[in-house]
This record gives sequence, structure tokens and C-alpha cells, in this order.
Amino acid sequence: MRYVTDLLDEKGRTVWSVSPDSSVYDALKLMSQKEIGAVLVLEDDRLVGIFSERDYARKVILKGKSSRSTPVCEIMSRKVAYVRPDQSVEECMAFMTKERIRHLPVLEGEQLAGLISIGDVVKAVISAQGMEIKQLETYVTGLLHGYC
Repeated sequence: MRYVTDLLDEKGRTVWSVSPDSSVYDALKLMSQKEIGAVLVLEDDRLVGIFSERDYARKVILKGKSSRSTPVCEIMSRKVAYVRPDQSVEECMAFMTKERIRHLPVLEGEQLAGLISIGDVVKAVISAQGMEIKQLETYVTGLLHGYC
């Protein structure tokens, strides 16, 4: 079984963030530069929100707001779901699917430890399934050839 800490060890623990006072435009620019779908919103190193492409589409564009003059704090998601490093990848997959979220900050105590995306979780699940299939193939092939 794989855990969130394993994902962070593989992908790294770098987290891209903006302040609540940052403009939506600046947040989008950072997201574009880093090729990511969301940024965390930090105030004094404390997680206060998350801003995603979905927030932009639903709360800026569709409401006729300007991305250059709208602060992130006005449209960010304030209720931020998170996971702990010792949680399993399967738990994360189930939670993300149930809640329809694509990004989960990882907190160790009150400290931000990283961020995982649905892509990270799906990749880990597919990798684990591939390993299981190979083990089963090896087992079945061994049985067919009289090896135990």
C-alpha cells in the first residue's frame, strides 16, 4: 500500500502559493508558468485558502469580474480539504472522488508539507495495479510451468 508521503517523496514537496492580496491575474500567471491547476493561498505561512482554475472560471469569468483588479481572497475557496502524510493513496482517491476535488494540501500538524493532485493519485494507483498484475502473471506462469 502506498501513502501520501510516498507521493511527496517522488514528486517533491515544492508548493506554489500566493498571498490573499495577490490579484487573480498574478495567481493565473504563476499557474501558467508552473503548469499547475491550483495554488495555495498562504498568509504568514498559514493555509487560508486554495485558488484553482475552477474558481477562476466560475467566480471571475462567469461573473464578469476583472482578473487584474480582483484579489484572490475574494474568490478563493476558503474551506480547504487536506490530508496527512500517513494517509493511503486509496483513501485520497476515494475522498477526492466523493468531494469532487482535484487538489489536496498535505499537512503535518499545522505545517504545510506539500500538495497532491488527482493526477498524482491516479498515477500511483495505476502503478500499483501494474505491479500487482505483473506479480499475478509471474505466479500464474510459475504454476503453469510447474514452479512453486
